[in-house]
Amino acid sequence: MSSCTKKFDDINTDPNKTTAALFNPNFLMSQAEFQFSNTGYDQLLFQSMWVQGLSSTYDYYGNGDKYTLRGSGTGYYSRTWNTSYGALTLIDEMKNLVKGNASYTNLDNCGTILRVLFMQRITDLYGDAPYSQEGQAKAGITSPVFDTQQAIYTSMLSQLATAITALDAAKAVPTADLFYSGNVAQWKKLGYSLMLRVAMRLTKVDPATAQKYAEMAYAGGTMSAVADNAKAQADYSNSNGNANAAALLVPDDFREVRWSQTLISYLKANSDPRVSAIAEISSGTGKAANETQVAGINTASLQIGMPNGYDQAGGTTDISKAPNYPGTSPADPTVSGDAAAPDGKYSRPRFAVYDDRNMNNIMLTYGQTELLLAEASTRGWNTGVAATHFANALAADIQALAQLNTSAAATVSAGDIATYVAAHPLLPATALQQINMEYWVASSTTFDFNETFANWRRSGYPVLTPVTYAGQYITGQVPRRMPYPITLPQTNGANYNAAVAHQGTDNFATRVWWDKQ
Repeated sequence: MSSCTKKFDDINTDPNKTTAALFNPNFLMSQAEFQFSNTGYDQLLFQSMWVQGLSSTYDYYGNGDKYTLRGSGTGYYSRTWNTSYGALTLIDEMKNLVKGNASYTNLDNCGTILRVLFMQRITDLYGDAPYSQEGQAKAGITSPVFDTQQAIYTSMLSQLATAITALDAAKAVPTADLFYSGNVAQWKKLGYSLMLRVAMRLTKVDPATAQKYAEMAYAGGTMSAVADNAKAQADYSNSNGNANAAALLVPDDFREVRWSQTLISYLKANSDPRVSAIAEISSGTGKAANETQVAGINTASLQIGMPNGYDQAGGTTDISKAPNYPGTSPADPTVSGDAAAPDGKYSRPRFAVYDDRNMNNIMLTYGQTELLLAEASTRGWNTGVAATHFANALAADIQALAQLNTSAAATVSAGDIATYVAAHPLLPATALQQINMEYWVASSTTFDFNETFANWRRSGYPVLTPVTYAGQYITGQVPRRMPYPITLPQTNGANYNAAVAHQGTDNFATRVWWDKQ
């Protein structure tokens, strides 16, 4: 028996398949915004503990807490790379779909701003990376060159300047925008605030360019209120739950991930009202209570940060050997089979705030922007009055915590904020330290640890003491970058090798271009 047909095109064409002419490119914008924002283990295992925002005795957190590769540590090298480039490909396709269509000019230019936002995270963490040839697989470029970080930064600043200017509120606005619901005025503010952040990364290596674009951003109009914060809210009921919350709700993570002693001690020394907004201890004692996922006790005086670099292995680095160890949380005699909780008296991220599966992911804020303007002014640049920017930032950073959670559980009263701001004026002699210590606090408490890590490397604040532990992948210093994904030598070997030859050994110690000493 045999048969044939002349209708191969009909048979092999999916009748339900969409086409570029039918697909609404706006949908790609919201997907990209959420994918990029939703970090989770992308930043928790390494970056959060490198900067001593968080601390943990649990084994696989040794990747960041103790600089030891644990639990498929090398597999996590690629997390930020893959998440960010995955979001970038959505923006690339969106821009391809609207190319040449004047009715989508605002969507196109917002896409350019997002492309810079996404790319900055990649290059800040890894250094040289594909940019000029990124997202061109349809054109046959499947092994893109790695642009130097200097070239990437030059391009990002130029592209931002063009895209922001081209935004036009009189034309159609994005209709699936998680950040601002298509508000063009706020997109302009985001663009200029991002320009400022990109510019300020260059203070070590190209202060003239940094000044030029910082002043351009200030003149153009940066964020002016916490309502301008760039954020994307998770939607757990529709399978878009918050990845940070998902990670922290793993029983071992919930029991042993704690705020770092470095951070909590700094907040308490400054009588910072954020302590009770962000931290709590378990309301019960013992292991069972510390695994029970309910709200704890957030009384500020009871909060204790846990030092980085300790474990529960019983040796010289056991947490019980840490200086000023507060003691174990004893087993509850009323709970059958309960055990002591060695970390139980240390402060964890507040359950009601950071374990909400619908929590907002915050990416760039008015407070961060005001801090960068304060620093630029302190450097003598034309960006306003440093002391005013700093005071604005202190208030805005505390107010931003209420945006993390839909119940506003982390709200600090207006009176407490005003009191704190009045007690902490910017002092010229210590201005750079004050500004960047606050940047560290603000970025860490909003779980923006990629940004915390980047600004720490740029500014040098806080001055961190590296962890000492057996079997480290780097000793005597805090890591300065993330190695490239381990698959790149196989998937893009020639360009990977060229990047390493240009930038330096592919390890945790090699500094990216703007981080030169």
